[in-house]
Amino acid sequence: MDKHGTHTAHPTDTRTTNQHIDNVERTHCCIIGAGPAGSVLALLLARRGIPVILLEAHQDFEREFRGDTIHPSVMEIMDEIGLSNRLLQLSHAKVHTLTVQTDEGPATIGDFGRLKTRYPFITIVPQSRFLEFVTAEAKRYPHFRLVMGASARELIEENGAVCGIRYLRQEIWHEVRALLTVGADGRFSHIRPLAGLPSIKSSPPMDILWFRLPRRQDDPEGVVGVFRRGRILVLIDRSDYWQVGYVFSKGGYQQLRTAGMEALQRSIAEVMPRFSDRMENLKDWSQVSLLTVESDRLTRWYRPGLLLIGDAAHVMSPVGGVGINYAIQDAVVAANVLAGPLKTGQLRPRHLATVQRRRVWPTRIIQKFQALVQRRVISAALDSSTRFVLPPLLRLFLRLPILQNIPARLIGLGVWRVHVKE
Repeated sequence: MDKHGTHTAHPTDTRTTNQHIDNVERTHCCIIGAGPAGSVLALLLARRGIPVILLEAHQDFEREFRGDTIHPSVMEIMDEIGLSNRLLQLSHAKVHTLTVQTDEGPATIGDFGRLKTRYPFITIVPQSRFLEFVTAEAKRYPHFRLVMGASARELIEENGAVCGIRYLRQEIWHEVRALLTVGADGRFSHIRPLAGLPSIKSSPPMDILWFRLPRRQDDPEGVVGVFRRGRILVLIDRSDYWQVGYVFSKGGYQQLRTAGMEALQRSIAEVMPRFSDRMENLKDWSQVSLLTVESDRLTRWYRPGLLLIGDAAHVMSPVGGVGINYAIQDAVVAANVLAGPLKTGQLRPRHLATVQRRRVWPTRIIQKFQALVQRRVISAALDSSTRFVLPPLLRLFLRLPILQNIPARLIGLGVWRVHVKE
C-alpha cells in the first residue's frame, strides 16, 4: 500500500483469469453497481474529495418496473446536500397516502402527512432519471469516474484482503486497485458469491407480475392495494398510467401462464371492475414482468477491503417499497463512517464493522415488519377459501391515534433518521 492508501502489485496476488489485463487503475474506492446505493455513495465520497470509480454492468439505466419510490427519508438526505429542489424539478408524482380496498371498503394504512418532515409524501420518479440525476451531480467532482458496461468478474485478493476488482468491458479486461471495494450491485449481486459471505433467508409467500394500464382522470390517486378473495392488486399512480402489480402465491407463475392471458385479464377485471374496459391494453406476456419475491440478509456485510450495502447486503421484500430508501441510508452511513479513513489511507475492518453495526438493526426491524405483513395480511388475502378481512392488529393500528403514525414512519423515514455528516 502506498502513502495514498492505494494497493500496489504484490507477489501473492491470486488471479483466476489467464486473460491479459489491458488497463490497471488505482483509486481509493471502487464501487460495483450504479444503483441507488452505489450512486449515492459515490456522490457523497466525491464531494469529500475522495477518488472513486463507479462500475455499472449495463450500458444505461433503463430498466422495466424498477422501484421508483423516493421516500421522505431520501428527500431529507437530498435536502442536506442541496439537491432536493433540483430533484423535484424532474417529472414526478407525489403520493400522500397508502390505501387498501377490501370487501369492507377502503382504509388508509399510511398517511405521510402525519410525519414531521419537509417532505410528507412519497416522490415517484423513474429510477433511471434519479440515477442519471445523481451521477450527473457526481461528475461535477474531479475525483469521480463512472464506467458503464463494466462487468465485474473477479475480486483481487492479497494476504487475505480484497484490494480491487477485475472487470470485462467490450471484451477487454480491466483492473481497478482500491483501498476499498464496495458491492452495491443489487439483489442479483455478483460480488456476494465472489466474497463467499453467508446469508439468512426468509420465504415470502408471494410473487408479483408487473404491467401497465392506462390511468384516467376519475381514477383514485396514490398507492392503492386492492384485496379480494385469493387475489391482490397493487396500483401505483404514475400520473398518466398505472403501474400494476398482480400478487399471487409463491410458485404459481406457471399455472398463470397455463391458464392464459384471457384468464389473467378476467381475474384483474374481477378484482378491479373499473379496469374491465382497459384489459385490451394487456395483450400478451411480453408486456408482463415477473418479480420473484425474495428476502434475506448477510450475517456479515464485509471482509477486509470489501463492504456490501443495499440489496447486495440485504434483499428486501417489496412490502412498503422501502428497498431503495434503506439502500441509500446504507450509503449515507457508509460515507459518514468511511470517508475519513479512506482519505487518510487508514481504513481498517473495524470501520466496515461499524457500518454494519449501525445498519443491521434497522434492516432487521423492517424485515420483521415486512414478514409480519406478509404472514398476517398477504397470506390471508391469497387464501381463496375465506373472505379477506383486515387482521385485528392492523385494525388496532388504524383506530388508535398513538399507533396510526407507525406504518407511515417505518415506510417513510425508516426505523431512525440518517443524516449526512460533512
